[in-house]
Amino acid sequence: MTTDLAKFAKDTGVKYFMISFTDLFGGQRAKLVPAQAIADMQEDGAGFAGFATWLDMTPAHPDMLAVPDPSSVIQLPWKPEVAWVAANCVMEGEDVAQTPRNVLRRLIDEAVGEGLHIKTGVEAEFFLLTPEGDQISDPFDTAEKPCYDQQAVMRRYDVVREICDYMLELGWGPYQNDHEDANGQFEMNWDFDDALKTADKHSFFKFMTKSVAEKHGFRATFMPKPVEGLTGNGCHVHVSVWDAPGEKARTNVFAGDGEGPTGEVGLSERGKHFLGGIMKHASALAAITNPTVNSYKRINAPRTVSGATWAPNTVTWTGNNRTHMVRVPGPGRFELRLADGAANPYLLQAVIIAAGLSGIRSKADPGKRYDIDMYAEGHKVRGAPQLPLNMLDALRAYDKDKALKAAMGEEFSSAFVNLKTQEWNSYVSHFTQWEKDNTLDI
Repeated sequence: MTTDLAKFAKDTGVKYFMISFTDLFGGQRAKLVPAQAIADMQEDGAGFAGFATWLDMTPAHPDMLAVPDPSSVIQLPWKPEVAWVAANCVMEGEDVAQTPRNVLRRLIDEAVGEGLHIKTGVEAEFFLLTPEGDQISDPFDTAEKPCYDQQAVMRRYDVVREICDYMLELGWGPYQNDHEDANGQFEMNWDFDDALKTADKHSFFKFMTKSVAEKHGFRATFMPKPVEGLTGNGCHVHVSVWDAPGEKARTNVFAGDGEGPTGEVGLSERGKHFLGGIMKHASALAAITNPTVNSYKRINAPRTVSGATWAPNTVTWTGNNRTHMVRVPGPGRFELRLADGAANPYLLQAVIIAAGLSGIRSKADPGKRYDIDMYAEGHKVRGAPQLPLNMLDALRAYDKDKALKAAMGEEFSSAFVNLKTQEWNSYVSHFTQWEKDNTLDI
């Protein structure tokens, strides 16, 4: 049954709705709509000029209408008179194919058509910085190995507790919060869910974390590598596939004791082929899981202060071993450790499904399982591709991967490559101090 947003407002005391969509660069865009106008907006959508956001459009395009999905509505726990609702973008009566939530919705429907219901959980890491973003907010957070630091997490208890309280209130099932491997870095975990719900929660979590941090006088950032020499912000994704959505799920399609290296760690044949798709398309999907120039400062980082980057640089998979791109920590699921904090919440889920479906359809093999410590013995691996060295390499890999581009949608792929190439060109044309330091006296 569809939620009537006008009735929702009346029942909850909501005065305004944020009708929100996420653009190709992960920017969250919204219009603030009074509750008295929400009935019309629920039917027709709120109007946006797509060109004014990071979508591949021109000023001549018609209005893009963001139609709220009432099943996603969330009353802001820190400002209860406002509700956030994710929207699906349409133009002249048709879904805008390049918009991230529409890309994900289409791929979910494809998977459902094959009896596959993808459930995922994300581990979103973030830093708490000073408002200017140039320093860690806690001057006493200086340990060489700060991961799980009891004193440091309690010095930011007010922020962490408030966010966790809100997740409890929203029924997300948060189950652990910790200080992560970098000074000033934190991670908060909540229960896995159907892929679209996880993407909506991930999107809202970033908004909520930034809002609460600002309230306390800090700045939260999900930037992949905000501090040189420290571990970057990952966004690990745990993936499993089930026989039905939501609470109707009974059987984990990925769970099984199949043959070979994947069977030994508890993946079924379908799980094996889904993982095979991830491995097959890894270099290309990096353009989406690691979408910024800064992303490759995390993937290809030198040894950090703590002793490990906790980020992969090679396309390998393993059992319960955190030094690889993919690990299988237990039967029936795997963890993709490639993505970083800049990943678009919707495109992240979409590209995993696209690669996985490709793998199932082609019966892709994930290749050899490596159980070595990649940080200490990675040089011993022969034949496994290196992940892209920079954003341009990733974009080129994506542009060459015709199967993945088609799965993500040609309109989306064209728009994404076009705008991201513009971003790369802007980056390389930027004049830096490094150039002066290294060239002035030549």
